[in-house]
Amino acid sequence: MSNTDFPKDFLWGSSTAGHQVEGDLYDNWTVWEEANAQQLANNSHKHSWTPVWPEVKSLAENPDNYQSGNGVDHYNRYKEDFQIIKKLNLNSFRFSVEWSRIEPVEGKWDQAELDRYVQYVRELKAEGIEPMLNLWHWTHPVWFEQKGAFTKKANIKYFERFVRKLAPLIEEVRYIVTINEPNNVAWFQYVAGEWPPAEKGKYLKGFKVFRNLITAHKRSYKAIKQINSNTLVTTALSSSSNVPNDPHKLSHRLAARAANYAGNTWYLKRVDKYHDVVGFNYYFKNYVGVGKGFKNPDKPLNDLGWYMEPYGIIDVLRMVSKKFNNKPIIILENGVADRNDAFRGWWIDETMKALCDARAEGINLIGYYHWSLLDNFEWAYGWWPNFGLVHVDRKTMKRTVRPSAKAWAKWLQDVQTS
Repeated sequence: MSNTDFPKDFLWGSSTAGHQVEGDLYDNWTVWEEANAQQLANNSHKHSWTPVWPEVKSLAENPDNYQSGNGVDHYNRYKEDFQIIKKLNLNSFRFSVEWSRIEPVEGKWDQAELDRYVQYVRELKAEGIEPMLNLWHWTHPVWFEQKGAFTKKANIKYFERFVRKLAPLIEEVRYIVTINEPNNVAWFQYVAGEWPPAEKGKYLKGFKVFRNLITAHKRSYKAIKQINSNTLVTTALSSSSNVPNDPHKLSHRLAARAANYAGNTWYLKRVDKYHDVVGFNYYFKNYVGVGKGFKNPDKPLNDLGWYMEPYGIIDVLRMVSKKFNNKPIIILENGVADRNDAFRGWWIDETMKALCDARAEGINLIGYYHWSLLDNFEWAYGWWPNFGLVHVDRKTMKRTVRPSAKAWAKWLQDVQTS
């Protein structure tokens, strides 16, 4: 990592999502968790492929694992977590605001909760930490879910109304992510059927949700700019590098090209005029064939059984830079499920190499956010996957910085002082 030519205002951050860390929420996910926790525990043997199954088996078989509950108490301990961010030599923090706190009942607003988020942002800035505000990270009020949520285009008006209600918060920030991973939402809700409302095989419905989320982003973008024209707005697309399994076969090259278009370019082109920067999340590099689809190497695998090739992020950076005329780029999520901290240091090293090389190539990369700051509730998997730079003991809520995070903090200190 010899090239450390990063500007002083480069955004070095970590990410969280409210539902995953705050605790004590009542939204569409908490309702689903309560209804499905026992079934998820009963079916936990489906996760026995994970490399750490012997360690997590008892937790995965416990229904409590599948309920977010009090989270990691970030709602009350956020000042402590802000200090950890500073100790890690990070200068930015991505977080989400929880719609269900601010509008728990349709049309009835909790001003105290909105004021609290405003104070949260002001305290971040007072610590010298740049806020990256995420407006929607998959959770919303129960009343919105009962109306059909984003399956109905007519419901977008409720989200736009919510965004406009956030004006005091929007006026405080420079960077905003409107919607997190709209492609994953559509897929896991209505095709894979693993997230609420868990309707499996509804391809048309999933595509409709995807299109409605695009519209929601565009309308949110316009609303945000009316409130604060100085904001830089983006979304967080779940992007992957798709390469041919056999580069000598034309069919494999065409399949990889199609996968990149469908998974990356198609969406980004549709929101390009409503993006001030291009934001994406990266976890996967896939080797694409024909007939059998992806055929990734058998190892290394993270705790979720995902194949790991962190340097592959440079493929996405090059593609985005080329297709969008070197528009500013921010990596909004990137990390690894690794409860024993066996791979995280290597993952970060490889990722930093990719960032250095991308900057050396002239790619206009202006920020990087690691997922996640804290061990958190990992949706349908519950609590056993650990992505955190910081381990959290949920019995005591004690925070412990992992060795990999300490090593990265040292590297960041060298970068920022060079």
